[in-house]
Amino acid sequence: MSMKPLGDRVVLKQQEAEEKTKSGIILPDSAKEKPQAAVVVSVGPDVDQVKEGDKVIYTEYAGTEVKYQEEEYTIVDQKDIIAIVK
Repeated sequence: MSMKPLGDRVVLKQQEAEEKTKSGIILPDSAKEKPQAAVVVSVGPDVDQVKEGDKVIYTEYAGTEVKYQEEEYTIVDQKDIIAIVK
């Protein structure tokens, strides 16, 4: 990844939304919720709580969505990350 965020920002790659419910109902794209779980792909120089490769949960409306080299990413402030999934 050649995108390096500035300050305390973190670049996230979202995990895919669920295609169907637990009961087996297939969801159309319009009904899928945006997942709040993501993988950290790059961190700024002032980030000290997460590292590349961490799976995290972030606040629902946080960040800026960007498209870079045909991939979609979300850039958030470190404070918008609320948990690291182990």
